[in-house]
Amino acid sequence: MTTHAGIVGFRGYSGMELQRILSAHPRTSPWLLEHRADSSAAPQPIGHAGPPRIPCTPEAVADAGIAVVFLATPPEVSMELAPQLLKGGVRVVDLSGAFRLRTAERYKHWYKEEHTQPELLAQAVYGLPEFNREAIRGARLLSNPGCYPTAASLAIRPLVQAGVIQRSAGVVCDAKSGVSGAGRKPSLKTSFCEVTENFSAYSILDHRHVPEVLLNTGLDESEFSFTAQLIPIDRGILETIYFRAAGPDSSAALLDVYQKAYAGEPFVRLYPAGAVPDLHAVARTNFCDIGVKLDPKSGRAVVVACIDNLVKGAAGQAVQNMNLMFGFGETEGLL
Repeated sequence: MTTHAGIVGFRGYSGMELQRILSAHPRTSPWLLEHRADSSAAPQPIGHAGPPRIPCTPEAVADAGIAVVFLATPPEVSMELAPQLLKGGVRVVDLSGAFRLRTAERYKHWYKEEHTQPELLAQAVYGLPEFNREAIRGARLLSNPGCYPTAASLAIRPLVQAGVIQRSAGVVCDAKSGVSGAGRKPSLKTSFCEVTENFSAYSILDHRHVPEVLLNTGLDESEFSFTAQLIPIDRGILETIYFRAAGPDSSAALLDVYQKAYAGEPFVRLYPAGAVPDLHAVARTNFCDIGVKLDPKSGRAVVVACIDNLVKGAAGQAVQNMNLMFGFGETEGLL
């Protein structure tokens, strides 16, 4: 049977990516859910053929037989809609940061806003499949990871768990993202004249994605330095992670840590020792590509991790999570 999947925020970059993936998915039929927050957005052209469009109300969702709703919305909209949808028996995949942190206090600290649905934080399952697959299968409220934390967590967690990082020396994550990561809403910072032929850092030492990396990896905030940077491309994230190795004495030995951690993982691709990925390799895919290099004399080590921020960093990972939640093949619609 075809599973009806609703998309709120379908005009945004992640929402449009969800439309693309779900329209080609063999098990799903996408529905576009209009929310009042979208009322000022540009309309579709006359005669545009696409998924059915209905109001985002519990009644309309129930009448359409929608089983899962993707919220590609700002956190405050996700907090408004998630309780209504859950009450109606619909499963929710939220692409915002509304339910990623475990307490309302942590949310307020990093997002600088009050959390209006703190009781849902305990219900939300964090949706990084490589780490949390079994819990995802039974989730009613799935919190899709942020784009930066997806790449950083996949790159760092195996190293921490294997004990091959000199944690006293710290871990530095230098992360660069395309402009679509800032969303489709117009702003001066992401306008053409500000971005083109430019390269800028932002949210230094207080980026809201930092606590996700800490939760996933077990690092303490004092051990982790993260800098986000905007580059003049439309999509993609490349993170260069620096640390001092404890134990491994070659790139091959460091690579072995990842090979053991990700054996059989369909969306993590590892490069030969000393080779690293670039953004072209992951564009419009759900892969996270990882490459490593280690200098045996000094113990200096570098990991490069790349994802498409709109696919593995957003819509693709959301569909990967949906596949697990509904018992579909994990790679369906994504390979």
